Amino acid sequence: MPVNFADAPVMGALYGTDAMRAVMSEHAFLQRMLDVEAALARAQARLGIIPDEAAPAITAAADANRLDKPALAAATRNTGYPVVGLVKQLSALAGPEAGRWTHWGATTQDIMDSAVVLQIRDGLDLIDADLARCIAGFAAMARTHRDTVMAGRTHLQHALPVTFGYKVAVWLSPLITMAERFAQLRPRVLRVEFGGAAGTLASLGTQGEAVQAELAQELGLAVPDIPWHVARDGIAEAVSTLGILCGALSKVATDVILLMQTEVAEVSEPYVDGRGGSSTMPQKRNPISCEYIIAQSRGVHALVPQVMAAMAQDQERGTGPWQAEPLAVGQAFLLAHGALSQALTLAEGLVVDPARMRRNLHSTGGLIVTEAVMMGLAPALGRGEAHHVVHRACDVALDQGIPLADALLRETSVAAKLDRAAIERMTDPAGYLGAAGAFVDRVLARVG
Repeated sequence: MPVNFADAPVMGALYGTDAMRAVMSEHAFLQRMLDVEAALARAQARLGIIPDEAAPAITAAADANRLDKPALAAATRNTGYPVVGLVKQLSALAGPEAGRWTHWGATTQDIMDSAVVLQIRDGLDLIDADLARCIAGFAAMARTHRDTVMAGRTHLQHALPVTFGYKVAVWLSPLITMAERFAQLRPRVLRVEFGGAAGTLASLGTQGEAVQAELAQELGLAVPDIPWHVARDGIAEAVSTLGILCGALSKVATDVILLMQTEVAEVSEPYVDGRGGSSTMPQKRNPISCEYIIAQSRGVHALVPQVMAAMAQDQERGTGPWQAEPLAVGQAFLLAHGALSQALTLAEGLVVDPARMRRNLHSTGGLIVTEAVMMGLAPALGRGEAHHVVHRACDVALDQGIPLADALLRETSVAAKLDRAAIERMTDPAGYLGAAGAFVDRVLARVG
């Protein structure tokens, strides 16, 4: 029975995705180890190290569905690693002649590490595909709402006018950068691991480097400059980058949760019957996707220190840090992809209410543009006097519940220089957006 909810048949519907579970499952790991063993046999057959006829037999036998998993579990419990039992079964399945050539010159960690890298490659493919969809969805949203004016908020209070397109572009820019980061890390992470017992490939004599190169070619992986048994920066970078992705998604989710509050109600998650409902309050439409983005992101963030700590490997083979990685890598990919899949709900279906944005924007009677008014009055009154005049007008507007424009017109120094039309233009939030539109355009220009 699963202990972690992300792997459970019911609660797993809320955490992670079936696609990533398939990629990161134990069955997939076993198959990937067999794939490495088969690739090693083919590489060594090409180099004349093992008989030509051994490679196809080993490759045909390398099927995880044919493994006796209870026997493999018993062997793993005994040795502390699955590879010894796996190779024993693979050798038997390949037959007595071919079976004697399995795992030639390799060590346990070669097989396990290269298998994990293949899983990471598959996991990155899933992340990349959904991240591209997320970017496309938010890009379309930013383009549509480039000029949709709304209240910008600092410390959760009205600050200055912005546009919803600007807000979405702030979400979008880090996601575009994330796509770049994932592309950049692939050459550093997707490297074969093949070093033999202590990383020197001594068991293969002068052919060690040639086998390493052929194995890398078979698996479609890069050749590292040196075996990385105890240099775990690639694994740590992959999981840490997932953590950064989840941080970016958490920002989006946090904003949407705040904008969905009843008193704000400027956006909402797409609704289908029963989604986000309450068992006792029929009116509720809770921000379910946002909540699970944040929950899964926190799960990933908790795993980043675990892979960082696993970098402290002792000598030429670690005595514990390495064994901590399997508890983190697959789970980090699963939860990150779960957070990303929930973010797709927002990117491709967020419901935006421009009318509510306008209503909230004007709810303070123009106080959101006091900076604009002060800067507009400064040339005529001087900056210091303009600040005092606007401050007094704000006090009057707040105390008497009147628009800022009316309060300003009660100031004799303002009324003497500007008429109501000029004041209303000055207090129009749409006239004080600065470079918001240009910034949106710059972000959109980065989208392919």
